[in-house]
Amino acid sequence: MNKVYLCQLSKIGFKIVSAMDKNQELLNRREASKLGGGKVRIDKQHSQGKLNARERITLLLDEGTFQEIGMFVEHRSTYFGLEKTIFPGDGVVTGYGTIHGRLVYVFSQDFTVLGGSLSETHAQKICTVMDLAMKNGAPMIGLNDSGGARIQEGVVSLAGYADIFYRNTRASGVIPQISVIMGPCAGGAVYSPALTDFVFMVEDTSYMFVTGPNVVKTVTHEEVTSEDLGGAKTHAEKSGVNHFTAGNDVECLKKVRDLITYMPQNVNQLAPELSTFEFNPAKLNNIKSILPANSNLPYDIRKVVDCVIDDNSFREVQEDYAKNIVVGFARLAGKTLGIVANQPASMAGVLDIEASRKSARFVRFCDSFNIPLLVFEDVPGFLPGTDQEWKGIITHGAKLLYAFCEATVPRITVITRKAYGGAFDVMNSKNIGADMNFAWPTAEIAVMGAKGAAEIIFKKEISEAADPAAKLLEKELEYAEKFANPYRAAERGIVDDVILPEETRNKLIAAFKMLENKAEVLPLKKHGNIPL
Repeated sequence: MNKVYLCQLSKIGFKIVSAMDKNQELLNRREASKLGGGKVRIDKQHSQGKLNARERITLLLDEGTFQEIGMFVEHRSTYFGLEKTIFPGDGVVTGYGTIHGRLVYVFSQDFTVLGGSLSETHAQKICTVMDLAMKNGAPMIGLNDSGGARIQEGVVSLAGYADIFYRNTRASGVIPQISVIMGPCAGGAVYSPALTDFVFMVEDTSYMFVTGPNVVKTVTHEEVTSEDLGGAKTHAEKSGVNHFTAGNDVECLKKVRDLITYMPQNVNQLAPELSTFEFNPAKLNNIKSILPANSNLPYDIRKVVDCVIDDNSFREVQEDYAKNIVVGFARLAGKTLGIVANQPASMAGVLDIEASRKSARFVRFCDSFNIPLLVFEDVPGFLPGTDQEWKGIITHGAKLLYAFCEATVPRITVITRKAYGGAFDVMNSKNIGADMNFAWPTAEIAVMGAKGAAEIIFKKEISEAADPAAKLLEKELEYAEKFANPYRAAERGIVDDVILPEETRNKLIAAFKMLENKAEVLPLKKHGNIPL
């Protein structure tokens, strides 16, 4: 541009801005956006033991890989003085990066900006990265720390939540979705995490509830703290909403990074396979001594699992909820598996409402993302009682049955001890589509326990005997000899093989290798109607 023209522009009031000044303006805007709600609020966040939104992303992703989207987005509301409170980024940091070299998308709510409240533009930013995650087939991770909908914006903020819920549902079973609760998550905000695959919570600094303590007090007159109502421990032990608990933000984000390694990028891929793995052969000698000689005594099924899988590879899901069943991810010869195992150390491993719900959801996740299923079975039946019946054990138990019947991934069951009644059927039996079923010599596969069966079958003989107690014991032993073993099932092909405990790992490796190319197609339909 010539000097005469520049002079003319300056005379009529145009401000001449050099390219250097424009570059500096960009840098200044970036710095303003990175500060969020300002240093004072960030310091307050730190004083509460919490990282800020950007620090969390830095720890979650591989170093230097984060690429931000929507840094300069601002809200457009002018109600109730909001036009005077504008922050670039509008309370959420969004973008993409990598975890262990694999692409992921992320949003991180910034509580220092208007309490991380969700506005119309805040929601649009989240929806933008969710759409990209779907288009590119990569996991979506949400770091939640928000006071809820931005009340000043009214219905448009609620519509923003609905936009997110819709995308959560569309993405379900297509890409893994993880929600990390790192602060408050209340009201409508809780439904997005509930729609995702896994929820992480941080002790003492995060909580979730539909209605807070004040509303609870007004409506029900109950006095309850936020922590007791919806803290990490509450949702880990009582509701089952929380899948993983961490002591602080740093530990939580490390756990998220670890979990991602067990998952594929999307429905069309397989989970990463480790080229190297460790296994201590001494564990094979230990496995046969885990089960007690008395079949009515408890043992920890996790010890059995540990003796079979690769060293230190088990990642238990919902370990504090429904402890009578154990679910989680593990690796076998470097390959990811989903583990479902009855836990005799808790309630004798019986199936109840909570255990059925917990395991059914886990089975469906594994099936959605091509993760083979390994079941360890030691189940005496379903929990009896009016409480269970009145609360719908029939429907809830059917959820697990449905989940296994629907699953098309490779499915193998190992029966270690008891496999009684309808619970035997439900726990991935041959007749509901399991590919391979193994049993240990200690397996007892029957309609019910020997004592109960003897009392029914030989009721008349026992009642007429001179010594009913001795007769009952005699008939109990007779029934046990005939049916409380794996061989009747093996004779009928309901069990494929009876194996020694120390043979289990090698048998499983060979069987899963054989099933690698399994192809099973469900009947053509819009979708099934799972018993909800």
